[in-house]
This record gives sequence, C-alpha cells and structure tokens, in this order.
Amino acid sequence: MAETGIPAGQDGPGRLRHALLWLPARLAGEGGILLPWAPVILGCGIGLWFALPWEPVLPHYAVAGGVLPAMLAARLWAGDHWHPLAWAMALLATGFLAAGLRAHSVALPVLDFRYYGPVEGRIIGIDRSQSDAIRLTLDRVILQDVAQQRMPARVRVALHGDQALTPEPGQVIALTGHLSPPDGPVEPGSFDFRRMAFFDGLGAVGYTRTPAVLMDRAAPGDQWVNRLRAGIRDAVMARIGGEPGAFAAALLTGDRSGIGRETLDDLRASNLAHLLAISGLHMGLLVAFVFGVVRGGLALIPPLALRLPTKKAAAVVALGAGAFYLLLSGGNVATERAFIMVSVMLVAVLFDRRALSLRSVAMAALLLLLWQPETLMEPGFQMSFAATVALIAGFRALTGRFSPHRLPGWLQPAVALFASSFLAGLATAPVAAVHFNRIADYGLIANLLAVPVMSVLVMPAAVIAGVLAPVGLSQPALWVMEQGTRWILFVAGAVADAPGAVSAVPTPSPVVLPLIMLGGLILCLTAGRVRAFALPPVLAGLVLWSQADRPPLLVSGDGRLVGLLGPEGRALSADRGQGFAASSWLENDGDLATQEEAAARPGLSGPAAARVFVLDGWEGVALRGKAGFAQVADACAAGRLVIVAGRVEDAPPGCALIDEALLRRTGPLAIRPKGDGTLIARPTITQSRLWQRRTLPPDEITIAPGRDIELLEATGTAAFGQRAQGPTAPRAPVTGPDDQ
Repeated sequence: MAETGIPAGQDGPGRLRHALLWLPARLAGEGGILLPWAPVILGCGIGLWFALPWEPVLPHYAVAGGVLPAMLAARLWAGDHWHPLAWAMALLATGFLAAGLRAHSVALPVLDFRYYGPVEGRIIGIDRSQSDAIRLTLDRVILQDVAQQRMPARVRVALHGDQALTPEPGQVIALTGHLSPPDGPVEPGSFDFRRMAFFDGLGAVGYTRTPAVLMDRAAPGDQWVNRLRAGIRDAVMARIGGEPGAFAAALLTGDRSGIGRETLDDLRASNLAHLLAISGLHMGLLVAFVFGVVRGGLALIPPLALRLPTKKAAAVVALGAGAFYLLLSGGNVATERAFIMVSVMLVAVLFDRRALSLRSVAMAALLLLLWQPETLMEPGFQMSFAATVALIAGFRALTGRFSPHRLPGWLQPAVALFASSFLAGLATAPVAAVHFNRIADYGLIANLLAVPVMSVLVMPAAVIAGVLAPVGLSQPALWVMEQGTRWILFVAGAVADAPGAVSAVPTPSPVVLPLIMLGGLILCLTAGRVRAFALPPVLAGLVLWSQADRPPLLVSGDGRLVGLLGPEGRALSADRGQGFAASSWLENDGDLATQEEAAARPGLSGPAAARVFVLDGWEGVALRGKAGFAQVADACAAGRLVIVAGRVEDAPPGCALIDEALLRRTGPLAIRPKGDGTLIARPTITQSRLWQRRTLPPDEITIAPGRDIELLEATGTAAFGQRAQGPTAPRAPVTGPDDQ
C-alpha cells in the first residue's frame, strides 16, 4: 500500500480514512501543475448551464453563489489536501454563474413571427450567405407596425436578384424583405443556430429579392473601423485581382465577402480553411514577426541595446500591433481568442516568464471563458485550444526524448513543420469531424505545402505592406503577398480535386467528443503512469462513434422536407427548398451527396405534392401545396402516416397526422420504428431557454396507425386521443404555400 500512502498496519476505519484522503493529498501535491485543469473545470460549469432543459432562476443562482464562500471557507480552514477540491467546486460554480450572467446581459428582443414588409437599418456587417449572395447585418432597425419593445436590435438579410447598391458600412438602407426568427436545430442534437444568433445579438434573419435603396450615406466618423476595413479591402483587391486579392483582403481585414463559393469549398476540402479565419496562426505570425523585427532592430543600435530591455520593448510593440490587427479584423470571436492568447504570452515576457506554456494557455482560456462563456460550445474555441495544448505538450515530449540540435540545420525547420502540422491536425481532427462531418484526407499534405508560404511570405509581406502603405510604397510587398496567396489557392484547388480528398463521417452521440477530449487532456496535462488513464475514454468514444445510429425518417420544422434513410443513403422528398436542413441531414449521415442527388434516390415516389414512402411496413405520404392539401382526407382514410406542409384544422378522427400545429410544438422530428408496429418520434425542442421560450413537448411521441397524436403537457408524456393544438386560437384555415 506504499503507492497510495496507506499505512499497512492500520485498522479498517483508519485505512478507509487514508484511502479517502489519498486523492486530495495527491492533487495537493501537484501544486501549480493543476492550473491547466482550471479552465477545464470552469468549462464543466458552463457546460452544465447550457445543458439544462429549463432556464435557471434566482434560487439556482443563489445556490451556485453560495458555493463560493463555502469553498473559500474550506480553502482557509480545511487541510491542505482539500484545497484542490475546494477550488474545483468554486470553479464549477463560477462557470455556471458566468454563463447565466452573460446570457442575461446580451438578451435582446427576437422577432417572434414571420414578417414581410419594409426594413430599414444601418449596415454594420457585410459577408456572404451559403448561396453565395451578399449578406448584410443591420442595426438601428425599423420594421413597419412593430412596437419598439419587440423590435430586433440587429437583423441579417441576404440580397438576391439584381442589386444596384454597392453596400458600405455605415450606410442607411431600406428594402422590402422577408424576416423570421433564427431557426433552431434541424434535427435533435444538431447545431443550434438560434442559440448562436442569440449571443450574437441577431433578432431576425431573412432575404430580399427586390433592390435595396440607399437612404443615407455613412455619417462622418460613423462605423469608422468597418469603413477602414472596407477601404483596405478595396485597395488590396484593386492591386491583387481575382480570388488571390479577395483571399489577401480576408487575411488583412477578416472580410470574406469577396471570396467565391468554389474557393471556399476548395479551402475546406483541403483543410486550409483555417488560413482564412484570423485566429491563432495569423495573430501569432504577425506578433512574432513584429517582435523579431523590433528586437533585432534595437539590437543593431548599441546605445539603445545597452540601455533598454529590448525583449520587453519588442513585446510592448508586438502587443500594440496585435491590438491593431484585432481592431482591423472586426473583432470576431476567433480573433479575440487569439489576441487574448498572445496577450497572455507577451505579458509573460514582460514579467520574465516563459511565454508559451500550458499555464499561459490556461490563463488565456480562463479569461476567454469568463468573458464569453458561450465560446465553449463553438468549434473554433475547441479546435484552437486543442491544437495549442497538443503543440506545447507534444514538443515538450519530443524535446525530452531527443535534442533537435542533433539534426542538420537545414532539416530542423522541416521536421518542426511536419511535427507541428501532425500534432495540430491530430488534435483538431476529432473536433472537426464531429462538428463538420468531414475529414480532409490530404489535409496534412496541403498544410505542409501552404503553411510555410503563409509564415515566410504572406504574413511578413502583409505587415510590410501595412507599414509602407501610408507613403505609397506597398506595391512590392503586395506583389510578394500575391504570389503567396496564389500558391495557397493553387494547393487548395489541387488537393480538393484529388480523388478521395474528403471522407464523410456520421454524427456521433453527444458524449463522444467529451470522452475523446478528456482522454487528450489526460495525455497532455498529466505525467507518468497517470497518462495510461487517457486510453479508456478515447477508446470508449471511438467505439460509440463506430456505432452511430441515424434516424430512419426525418421531418423538417415546416413539414416541407422529409428524408428517408435507405440502402443508398437518405432520400429526400424535394430537390430544392429547405437547403440548410437538407445539407445538414446529409452531412450528419456522413453523406457527400447534394440535395438534388439525394432527391433522385429511391425511397420516395409520386408527384411533388404527394411523396409516398414506406417505413417499417407502414406507408406514409408527405403532402404539400394545394394539390397535397386536397389529399389529406383520403390519406387519413387509408391509414397512412400523413405529413403536411401546413396546418390542418379539420382532420378526420383517428388520423396519424404531423402538421404545422404539431411541428410548432416539437420542432423537426426524428422518427424510428419501435418494433411493435408503432413509431417513436423524438422532438428537436428539448429546452426552454432565453433563446427559445417554449412549452416543452414529451421526450418521445408514440405514433400508431388509426390513432390521433396527443401531447399531454401535465404529465410530460405522449398518448393517443385528441390531436395536439397550436399555441394560438382561433386560427384561420391554411391551404399551404404554393410550390414555386
């Protein structure tokens, strides 16, 4: 029992006491080594807050707040061996409280109905939609006949059709558009755009097919940062034409509106899309270049080199350069995260600490999670810190086993590049696969070919161009930058066009990624034999992933799209419309097919107004449009499962009907056979939170032939009987939208 510290001669109660105290004592002995675990525990508290199905209220926050003084008392008066556990409980409570405080501080009105009419607002953001249309984010919004207390603070509108307006930040525009509340998940457990929009301050999204009209030009000084970004973007694209110019402008300003859809697809397929996001790589390269130039320049001036702490002076200048780059990039989350990380490292230099260490990464993660707790749920945060931790721990392990100085000088950079690309790719691959359902098979090769050019040519040339631009001498540096961006795009296109460049993977259980990340953290943040405990959670996660089970039938939130899983993949009921839901379903299946290809698969037959399918021997039909509504009674009489894209007021009794009234309560449905001739439908709406105030439906709904569907709110269960009714009454009959 020497390993656990339990004396061999003690009696039963004494041995039990020592056994209980062994882990706290062992943790207390680790000292500062436990600091990297602090953001992990803080993140657990944040994750608990986001996972709750209901919105916490004051008593819940009071309990969490009461934990803090209790843990402080334990820290002051309990034995040293209890201090790590006291800190852990305090961090859990702090994460819970930080998430609640952040959510309530950003809560703004969200449009709660579908709106069509005039929209007026000021442009504060310009990007591109999934359909490659210019998309504008507006604030100071005015909607006709909408009360001020219900007015969204920000809306995002895609511009379709012929548009004569050249949008610029600060302009006040007017248009006639369709707006709706941000959509929630397209199936149970999938990406929740509504939650992301809530924390981004977006109260409505939509589109217009009519020309936008300029109402007022940008006022002097208004949106000056965004106007500066737009000016730099236009200047760079005027000197570097085509996609390389748009790519270069995105690197400098974070504005991707000039990049075409094909280029973006190539970058994603080659695992080079991270070069577009102004994140840790860009911020690190810029700060490192500025730091090196300033320190080297001061060293060339003996009077300054002998009197000034050149290293600290270079850190201050590099910090200022990073702050300006953050401002220029528009301050998106990825750039803010990167700036916090480099700031912690540069401050460590100012205090004569090691700049790059697990402690500095932990401090950066703590600051970011306390400031913006919602970033924990974003793939960018997860991939950034996974890559950084893996690089630090990996290089520490490699240098501990052999000295890189044994290699020839010309070989050292190549080995370092290969090791860094391999470690970062290995750490981020599970996160990317879970969130994006794709693995870039040749991503390592693409990064080995592109990242050195980014590091050696593109970013240094960008800094030099920025310094020389005020005196009109930026053209040579921009030419160098152009050659680098052309090479990167060439690599992206060549890799993306290679056979088998992308492998699709299905969406796993929600516990898979936490298990794999836990194993990675144990491997990177511990030492000795404890690292052996990293293997079980990773293996468990991979086993669960291999057993991913996709729902046989999916129904969109408006009933206009149905997806049936078959031997050839998921067949869709329509080849257009509900494009986001269609692409998400296919991606979650691990399917690379397009919506058009999936709609041509066998499984659904009949005209567009009445698509017939069979699930577990039970025939169903998806009805839409006027022609579909006319068939509701006959479909019910035939004992079919009837899915209607609209609201049915007077359905025949005993009809297994899924219509707008039900879907408003449940959201999109994932339906599986139960094995006894009935079906189990799992609703997507499983939370009633600030971003989604809803009455929760049952966890599962049973659907059987010849019986109506009822949602019993009082018991939280599903039964047969009276059909579910929507939230408002009375309601006018709905005939369903016409197909376009």
